[in-house]
Amino acid sequence: MRWKASGMDETAIMDGLTATFRTVFEDAALSLTPDMTAADIAGWDSLRMILILASLEERFDLQFTTREMDSLRCVGDLVRVIAEKLGAT
Repeated sequence: MRWKASGMDETAIMDGLTATFRTVFEDAALSLTPDMTAADIAGWDSLRMILILASLEERFDLQFTTREMDSLRCVGDLVRVIAEKLGAT
């Protein structure tokens, strides 16, 4: 499911991230917080990160730059980058 950029706020972005992570990690109960990192989720390795980013690019209809990918340290960073790219409110 692709999301429309107009009117999207950080809560909607977090909802999209949560849905993506639940799919990638095959865990319907997974709950994200902005400060979560790869160390907090079992199995979050470099391959999963590629799957997460590819899924987010499709879901939000955007593309991450190498610089943006290098800046990602936690879930909150993903929210920030997506919000900036979508002009979120």
